[in-house]
Amino acid sequence: MEQIKPTRPNSYLALSIISTILCRLPTGIVSIIYSTKVNSSYEDGNYDEANKASKNAKTWGLVSIGVAVVGWLIYILIFGVALFGAMSNGNF
Repeated sequence: MEQIKPTRPNSYLALSIISTILCRLPTGIVSIIYSTKVNSSYEDGNYDEANKASKNAKTWGLVSIGVAVVGWLIYILIFGVALFGAMSNGNF
């Protein structure tokens, strides 16, 4: 009797690639690695492993985006404080 295959989990490959290119390279690469494991694990019949890889790919993609957003907010805050300080002293 053949085992019924569960639905293939999402690989989040697009999220992984976008977060790698636009956000944060190291965490994006980790996300890409997990994304590529989803399909191979699913085809090998390791459905639990495919689900874990899918969740990890999504998590690392979102971590990459989150780190980039926090970094940009800190950059804007520092630049804003410096600009405000220069303007208030009449040096701008």
